[in-house]
Amino acid sequence: MKVAAIQMVTGTQLAANLAAAEALLAQAAAQGAELAVLPEYFCAMGRRDADKLALQEPLGDGPIQRWLAAQASALGLWIVGGTLPLSLPEPSDSHVRNACLVFSPAGERVAVYDKIHLFKFDDGTRRFDEAATLQPGREPVLFELPSRDGHRWRVGLSVCYDLRFPELYRTLAARGADLLLVPSAFTHVTGQAHWEVLLRARAIENLSCVVAAAQGGVHENGRRTWGHSMVIDAWGQVLADHAEGPGLALAELDPAAVAARRAQLPALAHRVLG
Repeated sequence: MKVAAIQMVTGTQLAANLAAAEALLAQAAAQGAELAVLPEYFCAMGRRDADKLALQEPLGDGPIQRWLAAQASALGLWIVGGTLPLSLPEPSDSHVRNACLVFSPAGERVAVYDKIHLFKFDDGTRRFDEAATLQPGREPVLFELPSRDGHRWRVGLSVCYDLRFPELYRTLAARGADLLLVPSAFTHVTGQAHWEVLLRARAIENLSCVVAAAQGGVHENGRRTWGHSMVIDAWGQVLADHAEGPGLALAELDPAAVAARRAQLPALAHRVLG
């Protein structure tokens, strides 16, 4: 199965961001991708953290969700919609969910994952605290993706800062995941230090493929993100890496290779502590 990790440098305006994402999704489909993963905050990165509150949508309705469904149907793609701000069950003017939605090639929503771990960072110069505007999720989420080659991938969802918490990925693997998705917006400083090693570690630990779509560049709001969208195989080898700016990391994933690695090194069956 060919997969595409889509890299963006998202701005502040929803319409412009959707237009940029549409062009990249079309490129992915034209190059034979079955699955395309958009980055975290693909739809908007505001000048203030609270700007996302104005874009919030109830689950099941809203212009961003309709756009994702239409793109998936028009292009015949499985699309993982990075993240978008979803309203809480009781709508709030201070907090939303940072939600990752998955749409099938029929345009149907098949999975919703709310980011569990919320980023906090302060080095005296840069300061981030997602909990100021986001409510964390609680539950790991998987979905099944039947690819054109007949394999049924078990796909585990995660978002950005989740990457630092291996217990989430171990849970996904224990529930049968063989493909892990990581739409992200890593900062330049943390990405330069940790991004690749964390992604490769999650692949190696769980003998699973990883597709990580990133933000990568200098944004309208002044933030700089690391980029390096990647596709990684179950042995931890980087199959594709898009360093900076908008673009695609494209690669073929082979389910037989995953099965072979798991047979050669049955580490998942050797777990003792959970």
